[in-house]
Amino acid sequence: MEILNIFTPDEMRHFLLVLTRVSVILFLFPFFGSESFPALVKAGLALSITLVLFSTVSTDPDHFPDKVLMAPILLVSELFVGMVIALVVRLFFAAVQLAGLLIGFQMGFSMVNVVDPQTGSQVSVIEQLGYWTVITVFILLDGHYILLRALVESFHMVPPGGFALPEVFFNQIMGMTASMFITGIKIGAPAIVALLFVSVAFGITAKFAPQMNVLIISFPLKIAVGLIFFAAVFEVIVRFSRAYIQDFPGMLHYVLRMFGGG
Repeated sequence: MEILNIFTPDEMRHFLLVLTRVSVILFLFPFFGSESFPALVKAGLALSITLVLFSTVSTDPDHFPDKVLMAPILLVSELFVGMVIALVVRLFFAAVQLAGLLIGFQMGFSMVNVVDPQTGSQVSVIEQLGYWTVITVFILLDGHYILLRALVESFHMVPPGGFALPEVFFNQIMGMTASMFITGIKIGAPAIVALLFVSVAFGITAKFAPQMNVLIISFPLKIAVGLIFFAAVFEVIVRFSRAYIQDFPGMLHYVLRMFGGG
């Protein structure tokens, strides 16, 4: 309780708003948001970042009305801003996971699943391989530093309590989501097309040589072809990751300008 006495009521509200935005981003960010990542560590990291940012974030007193009912609204607004920032980051990860899901399905891995530590659900092996690949690339390209810098800038562009939802926001989110699907299909297209040709070839073989056990032969061959082409698109994943990380600050600034009424 002595720690709480350090803050004035306005500072405490300010602190809680900053903590809300930071916590949501960390809890939804890939890897940090994993169920296998200790919740206590995530909470401590969010609190540490908040303490560092608290003294650098300015607020407008007009954003803190005296009405008690406005406090939950302000918290929800910070929750929403944090969710959007996390969504912008996760879109590319989702694109690579989508590519892995499509490739795994064509390889015959629809029934071969592993537990995703991020959600605790069953996911495709290739999907999980793509996820950890893009996580590694993201860290190697200093994407986590760019995210932290973007988090700091978000408080200057949309200060706590200064959130305003524009009419065009949902259209922009739909456009970004559509781009995610397109990117995922582009990444997985080479392997998907190759596996489709393999399936057609074995279908023709089964027609002209019905005595051949096509199922037994095709399964390992499709796995080999899928893995070869998935390895071949690693360079594409790195290139897409680099482009996405470079464009990430611009995309985030565009979204935050809408929130700030810019």
